[in-house]
Amino acid sequence: MADTQRTLIIVKPDAVQRALAGAILSRFETKGLRIAALKLMKIDRPLAERHYAVHQGKPFYEGLVNFITSGPVLVGVLEGPDAIEATRNLMGGTNPVMAAPGSIRGTYALEIGQNLIHGSDAPDTAEYEIGLYFQPDEIVEYTRAVDPWISG
Repeated sequence: MADTQRTLIIVKPDAVQRALAGAILSRFETKGLRIAALKLMKIDRPLAERHYAVHQGKPFYEGLVNFITSGPVLVGVLEGPDAIEATRNLMGGTNPVMAAPGSIRGTYALEIGQNLIHGSDAPDTAEYEIGLYFQPDEIVEYTRAVDPWISG
């Protein structure tokens, strides 16, 4: 059986503005991932700078920070077997034009700068990013009646 993991997702401003947040969340739930935490918020510049610190100094850094702070986002913690890889596969490649057909980005996005969703790329990144947006008591642990039918 796969390891249960947690990962952070951010439904970005373009997805919220296009009224795609519900459709995007539904894709993760349909896959079998549990929503362990969720909130609508506006990311301020200091938080965006901490989130994207790894990209500081790169040519696209300012664009990332400006975009993620441009409007409301939906931030969530997803949980389930191999949640990080499952989430990233469902999101599709960073460049939506090259993203797999049927993936979130492959279905709904056209430009790399407005690619609808962020997901943590590794366990250590997920832990760091979750800590930026959620206190431990904001993450809810629970079992759904369908969980044994999803991951044994």
